[in-house]
Amino acid sequence: MFEAIRPLDKNVLPESEQLDIIIIGAGLGGLGAAIALRLAGHKVTVLEAASALGEVGAGIQILPNSSRVLIQWGLQDYMEARATYPTKVNILGWKGNAITSMDFGEATREYGAPFWDFHRADLHLGLLARSKELGAMILVNSRVAHIDCSSAEKARVILENGQNLESDMVIGADGLHSRCREILLGKPSPPKATGDLAYRVLLEADAFRDDPELAVFLHPHEVRYWLGPDAHAVNYPLRRGKLLNMVLCVPDDMPADATTLDGNVKEMQAAFKDWDPRIPKVLKYCLSVQKWKLCYHPSFEASWSNSTGTLVLLGDAVHAMLPYLASGAGMSLEDAATLGVCLSKVSKQSSNAERVHALTVYENCRRPRTEAVVERGNLQQTLYHFPNGTQQAERDALFKKYEERSHKDDTDEKDPLAWRRHGVGSWLLSYNVSKDIANNWHKQHKAGRDSVLQP
Repeated sequence: MFEAIRPLDKNVLPESEQLDIIIIGAGLGGLGAAIALRLAGHKVTVLEAASALGEVGAGIQILPNSSRVLIQWGLQDYMEARATYPTKVNILGWKGNAITSMDFGEATREYGAPFWDFHRADLHLGLLARSKELGAMILVNSRVAHIDCSSAEKARVILENGQNLESDMVIGADGLHSRCREILLGKPSPPKATGDLAYRVLLEADAFRDDPELAVFLHPHEVRYWLGPDAHAVNYPLRRGKLLNMVLCVPDDMPADATTLDGNVKEMQAAFKDWDPRIPKVLKYCLSVQKWKLCYHPSFEASWSNSTGTLVLLGDAVHAMLPYLASGAGMSLEDAATLGVCLSKVSKQSSNAERVHALTVYENCRRPRTEAVVERGNLQQTLYHFPNGTQQAERDALFKKYEERSHKDDTDEKDPLAWRRHGVGSWLLSYNVSKDIANNWHKQHKAGRDSVLQP
């Protein structure tokens, strides 16, 4: 059991010792980094290309490893007032047959932090408000044209409007199609298509609240997954049952260069017409829908930062992943928290070697973990989408087998329900940023010292 989570105290540095840091991108990861770096005591400017800040109208699941970060950032009251607390997850066959379930209450007690479900806009607004409260400057209409990292001491950001900004460090949090990633690599680095797309649906619950078949989607607050041939669906309530969020993943039929398109409601409904009858029934209330090409980045082929420590990546810019572990945003928030703690140990007076050391520790903490999450997310795609037949039956038997042994203390990652405590959940949900940094800081310090001592 984890100890009670305490909000982090703000590190107070004299102005002359504060690093000037520019963050590219005001998404969840970029705003998380703004919070973490203001708590670390540094000056922060966030550049956002869009003319206004906001998030798409969709749901997001926050697991205990990332709710812990939000609480440490002083956001507990805000989040608790807006979160829906799911009590369990139900895994169903595509016809609606029960396969297995997991009690979230038990996991919350085990890991000392809650499962939360949010409207993405509510989460984004909370991060934005907290970053501003801490003193971060947020600039919209600020699309980056180039980043000059040729100097060993400073980075220069050139905007499309001709404005030049100088900083001690630039953090690339500019998402899946990251310009910062390509600048760091020195070449194009587009994401890879996974073969899936996602329909994202948000429904007003009052439209079907009186239908007893569909009302179960609203209360009690539960998450449901339906697994079928080449497709799966997820739903859960938001805003305390006022909205129903649905994500429906099917084979990708979008043009290769498309990322988001208006979807065809009838086409989506047809894809699920033979599934659990409740799915086509609730989808009748959908009037419009968008579809998103699901992409990921394979393992990053270079260091996450440049050799002088003036440019570093986080979030989807370096490890975009499938949403099948509900961990993409969580990994970005962990990145931000880790980077903040690492950079709290350096200042403008620190040597270049000390800054590079801090960024090396950040990467040493984050790279193995995020690569493991990307890999497991790709595996979940296969597990969720088995065709009817032997593989599907064997998977369902594994779900049940591990449900029956879930009380045991041994670990086994073969469980298809990755969040359970004896499987992937043992390391995914239990993550502690400070402990990981302490361990890696010592190891990296020793490695650096040993290299100096080599003849």
